[in-house]
Amino acid sequence: MTSEQIEKIFLDAGALLTGHFLLSSGLHSDKYLEKFRIFERPDLHEKIITALLAKFDTSQVETVIGPALGGVIMASEAGRQLGVRAVYSEKEGGKLTLRRGFKLEKGEKVLIVDDIVTTGGSVKETVAIAEDAGAEIIGIGVLADRSGGKVALGNYNYQALMNVDLKVYEPDSCPLCSSKIELVKPGSRKL
Repeated sequence: MTSEQIEKIFLDAGALLTGHFLLSSGLHSDKYLEKFRIFERPDLHEKIITALLAKFDTSQVETVIGPALGGVIMASEAGRQLGVRAVYSEKEGGKLTLRRGFKLEKGEKVLIVDDIVTTGGSVKETVAIAEDAGAEIIGIGVLADRSGGKVALGNYNYQALMNVDLKVYEPDSCPLCSSKIELVKPGSRKL
């Protein structure tokens, strides 16, 4: 699947929104990718994960790991398709960690997946979890990279299905705030 085909799926599913949004990174944007319009459609979700997995040599992957919440859904489907274990990292004390008895072993071959990357914070924390456990990271795959490819995630095989260079603003220099456009925090976290 090309980036344009992925973008069309987002558009057709009503997953590309316009307005004034507070991102989980703390930055503001005039566009928002609402991945849950994709995730609520198992047929689309399956296609997208299949396309993402095709970007990697998955023959040695033993575990797929994704950060909560979108990465959990992606890891579960990727694990199902690969026939391997799927685990996830989630916040505890303000930091991502493995909970619920999940563990990674030294040398375990893992594929990290996440939904939307802006600054890469959740992926970087998940990479640190895998590295600290001594796991071998096969690659990092994301649904969409909002940074336009500017986010740095180390020397790993990093693949995004869709690269978009959506404008983001620091809150204190946001033209949308200056224009008094209502700020909305989509998703599960509220303002």
